[in-house]
Amino acid sequence: MALRRTPLSFLGAQRTRQIFALAITATLAGLGVDRSSARDIERGARLAAACASCHRLDGRDTAIPPIAGVDQDKLVSAMQAFKSGKRPSQMMYIMVRSLTDEEVATVAHYFSTLGKETTQP
Repeated sequence: MALRRTPLSFLGAQRTRQIFALAITATLAGLGVDRSSARDIERGARLAAACASCHRLDGRDTAIPPIAGVDQDKLVSAMQAFKSGKRPSQMMYIMVRSLTDEEVATVAHYFSTLGKETTQP
């Protein structure tokens, strides 16, 4: 009886298992990135809910700058400046000081993804 050769049989059984394990790991890692990104957006939306009460997400408020669609780095810089007191605003100081640096980045990322063209904060 002749042995039937599979397309990967020239690699050997152990090497074939390693390739399949690597492919499965890469696939699962890719799925984890997608889930993580969705969780970040969801978390950002939850954290940003308090911001929407003043910074209307439709951009129609003229007294308070709209922040939807503003560059993430600009938002992080502005929030850090409020948090440190370098940029004065009692309300923003109160709101931002309760956030960790990671949460500030998450909120900034969320607002930057909304895609609304607005002015710099």
